[in-house]
Amino acid sequence: MKAKKFVEELKTKSAAELNEELIAAKKELFNLRFQNATNQLDNTSRIKEVRKNIARIQTVISEKASAAN
Repeated sequence: MKAKKFVEELKTKSAAELNEELIAAKKELFNLRFQNATNQLDNTSRIKEVRKNIARIQTVISEKASAAN
């Protein structure tokens, strides 16, 4: 259910907002990987969650791009 709400929120955003969201998610993923490498990360499942969110954001971006054409 959480993922569906996230995707619905993404679909209401503009392309610029989606790009900002994508950049923020990629930065978060980098930080999580860095923490994992230095053994400071407690919740390793967060990496998988952020990766899936990045894929969801990219999917919505591509859907909007194909709908515009």
